[in-house]
Amino acid sequence: MYAFPENPEKILVRSTNWIGDAVMTTPALRSLRLAYPDSEIVLLAYPWVSDVFRYSPRVDRIIPYEKRGRHHGLRGLRQLAKELRQERFDCAVLLQNAFEAALLSWLAKIPVRGGYATDGRSFLLTHRVEKALNIVVKHEVFYYQRILRGLGIPTGPNDLEIFLPGFEIDAAKARLHELTGARSSSSLLIGFNPGAAFGPAKRWPPDRYAELAVLLTKRYDAHILLFGSAADQPTTAEIVRLAGRKARLIDLAGRTRLIAAMALIGECDAFVTNDSGLMHIAAALHTPQVALFGSTDHIATGPYSASAVVVRKELVCSPCKKKKCPLKHFQCMKMISTEEVYSALVQMLY
Repeated sequence: MYAFPENPEKILVRSTNWIGDAVMTTPALRSLRLAYPDSEIVLLAYPWVSDVFRYSPRVDRIIPYEKRGRHHGLRGLRQLAKELRQERFDCAVLLQNAFEAALLSWLAKIPVRGGYATDGRSFLLTHRVEKALNIVVKHEVFYYQRILRGLGIPTGPNDLEIFLPGFEIDAAKARLHELTGARSSSSLLIGFNPGAAFGPAKRWPPDRYAELAVLLTKRYDAHILLFGSAADQPTTAEIVRLAGRKARLIDLAGRTRLIAAMALIGECDAFVTNDSGLMHIAAALHTPQVALFGSTDHIATGPYSASAVVVRKELVCSPCKKKKCPLKHFQCMKMISTEEVYSALVQMLY
């Protein structure tokens, strides 16, 4: 058994694969940087989550894992392992739980490999971290910090963090000026995030978002930005159709890079969102938000922020953690009324 290095020259960190999970690892990355201020910390991440760490002082470099490109398949995995082997890392911290993460670090001949002993990968790790019995009833920020503590690395605060440079913020402000014109100082800028990658069971119905948009436009002269990926465009288009001319809606779904979307969310007065990656982005940026939960666990994956309110219904079947409602009634989301979300939003802002 190798001792975990006290002063490693180069550390590889395997990032998680989804935007929300990536944001929830930021406290662990901060802890790692504080523990090893002189080490080079290199993050291996899929391109679609890289913007979360693009300007973070906690990492020195990002190596893109191009699994849909040159690193695709077994041949691509071997190619990536070869590239990592040439880096001569002293150790690897695996924030991702998958078997592949451990296999890749082993193939790369990284001498010290630490992470959770899950997914049948224990034999590939030199340092195995066992899950604490109560870890599943805590927020996931504790889950990732626990990996470091299991490796003997001290951990710091659990606050989420996103770093945005001034030029990205300036670009967001300029874009907002183009989109909203000479918006009055009393007019609210509200972000809506009606999508969710995991599945439809996490999504508040489009007609409710449309009703909320009309209410906010009428009562607070609001401009509403619709966020999402290209896959969410049918949903955002439906919201625009249902609201008609009664709401000031600006559909940005699939039309912004992640880094640009993050800067725009940072400029919003408030954010209304399903359980999703952008929900965690808003939490890290301290944007006040109302998060709507149905099928997923608000304790484990809710917004880790003092500026957030979770709206959910207490049902015996929720959280089922399924992509689609197994009972086909979808009551966990349908029972959340427009007025209820509107009231939570107004109380937060005023």
